[in-house]
Amino acid sequence: MKGDYQDLVDEISTLLGAPATLEDRDFGLIAFGAHDGDDEIEMDPVRTRSILTRKSTAAVRAWFEGYGIARATEPVRIPAAPDAGVLRARICLPVRHRGVVHGYVWLLDTDPGPGPEQLAAAMDVTERIGVLLADEASAGEDVARELRAVLTSGRGWQRDMAVAALRAALGPGADDLLAVVCVTPWPGTDNRATRIPGTVAVCSVPPAADADGPPAFAALVRVRATDALSPAHTVATRLLTMAPAGAAAGIGGARRGLAELPEAWREALAAARTAAARHFTERAPSSRTHESPVIAEWSTLGPYRLLTALPAGAAQDPAVTALLRHPELAHTAEVFLDHAGQAGRTAAALGIHRQTLYYRLSRVEQLTGLDLDDGEDRLLLHMALKAARLQGS
Repeated sequence: MKGDYQDLVDEISTLLGAPATLEDRDFGLIAFGAHDGDDEIEMDPVRTRSILTRKSTAAVRAWFEGYGIARATEPVRIPAAPDAGVLRARICLPVRHRGVVHGYVWLLDTDPGPGPEQLAAAMDVTERIGVLLADEASAGEDVARELRAVLTSGRGWQRDMAVAALRAALGPGADDLLAVVCVTPWPGTDNRATRIPGTVAVCSVPPAADADGPPAFAALVRVRATDALSPAHTVATRLLTMAPAGAAAGIGGARRGLAELPEAWREALAAARTAAARHFTERAPSSRTHESPVIAEWSTLGPYRLLTALPAGAAQDPAVTALLRHPELAHTAEVFLDHAGQAGRTAAALGIHRQTLYYRLSRVEQLTGLDLDDGEDRLLLHMALKAARLQGS
């Protein structure tokens, strides 16, 4: 399919004598014509960003949409706007099918620009592109519906029917080694996600009927081996750029085929919840940041494998109720337990004197009523703290 789009864009570039660019209706790059000019100004920042990052900024989208391109049925000429980074005038050819806009073909305007006959011939080509984009959107919606049914189905004949339908939609690729990526929270429908390279299928997933969590997004990704999940990490990173601030991603264990996808989805969702909890709570409050992708694999979750299985809103253990009112003490206790009760390593990790650590730990014992020299008390406190962090993420 990608080759078809490239051929059609090249055809338009030849008809108009200028490199053309094809974007979907959300301004995600699909294909672009080669640029042979020597004038660097022709590659203005907007076109360069679109090609290098495969998307445009919200400000650029708003600027171009202000010229009515989403409603247009004929070519639209848009003047240059240096203040917005648009150094050259544009011609936009809306790509429509049955009255619905599915994308846009862009080219830099020239003087003299293409004439009416050339533009009419190019619009004929956009009609062919519109058919392909409409067919692809319809197929994507079908696959998304079947994937959502598999991930949310219970056991029994409903799951069997959902798996059979998804298998038919995916064809031979259904038997590949697949990993599930979860991103949560997710802001509803986002058509750009359907074009992320490496995804076999994607869909939004509502919270379970018995859960109070946010909506999520699922991506099915083909991987090479169970311990080689880099393609899934790449997809997760791209999805996080589309998600709201504070979103996190999780990756379930890879499976061959579709039968165990619901289990893989639960793993991915648990990993995403854990990634959020670790990112915001396993650091001192003053060092919490948002600058890097927040991704976790199921295989690395440790005790969170069990803790994420707790029902949403599970009662907080009384051992931590009073302690959590003192964030610094709670953090100290968690770091101490994470370091297997080794005072030297804990003090170094916290950047405090060992005597300060001992004072804080005595306060922890007073607030919890637990003995930090007792193995079972330490285990209880450790799990209670982790569970509290997870519930609060």
